[in-house]
Amino acid sequence: MSGQKEKTLPKNATEAQGLLIKAVYEKYGSEALPLIEEALGRQGRALGLRAKSKLPDNRLSSVGAAFAKNFDPSTVDVVALSDDFFHIRGKSCPFGLKNTSRELCEAVMAIDREYFLAATDGRALLMIETTRAEGGEFCNTVYNIAPQPDKR
Repeated sequence: MSGQKEKTLPKNATEAQGLLIKAVYEKYGSEALPLIEEALGRQGRALGLRAKSKLPDNRLSSVGAAFAKNFDPSTVDVVALSDDFFHIRGKSCPFGLKNTSRELCEAVMAIDREYFLAATDGRALLMIETTRAEGGEFCNTVYNIAPQPDKR
């Protein structure tokens, strides 16, 4: 890297991970998405299992509150949090994916999807309503608890 014109340096590990993700996506396009999703999904599952082991229960409200403690409140708002529903609104993408693509955002969000699935015993479903990656003003991410089958 020495001798090259200095580029903006990442502020943290997530931004650095985002630089790598974007470089791989720019070079390989959609072919890289399954690899990105698999790697980040595994990371999310590991983080979710670790969080679950530290929580008193696996209700969405508990998992969401623990997850939100990792946010910088100047960049992410908790819109709603209950046992059945968790909505967060991001003003920026921690991975730096602004104006890339929705498909890249969805692959990267495997980290959060798998975190919540692991921490809630597979009950939390992720929905990305809007994303900065697709040019949205905010990232709006919603988690719902999946309806449980009738056990009659």
